[in-house]
Amino acid sequence: QVRLVESGGGLVQAGGSLRLSCAASGRTFSSSAMGWFRQAPRKEREFVAGISRFGGTTYYSDSVKGRFTISRDNAKNTVFLQMNSLKPEDTAVYYCAAVSAVLPPRTSREYDYWGQGTQVTVSS
Repeated sequence: QVRLVESGGGLVQAGGSLRLSCAASGRTFSSSAMGWFRQAPRKEREFVAGISRFGGTTYYSDSVKGRFTISRDNAKNTVFLQMNSLKPEDTAVYYCAAVSAVLPPRTSREYDYWGQGTQVTVSS
């Protein structure tokens, strides 16, 4: 069992930065691949970034590549999403997710555990 709690969302102007955190409870964090997803109003949940069990492999969606960076600290049971050069189209609720796997899937249905989400709003 893994419990995930996101934090760090908020309101930021276009071009600004935010750093999201996802704190995990449970002893299985270091054996879990982690992902960040987002869901904007009236849109489907979409993959943003993923990181492998020990952090050696990362994946990004084309829309955030070069602007967002995912990382993890297994000693602190935390995964991060550094978001730079934010755009209004990045506005969404951001969720972190965990799955007992080495590599992070890009599809939401493959994840076992989800956080409650944190709102990110980027104003133009």
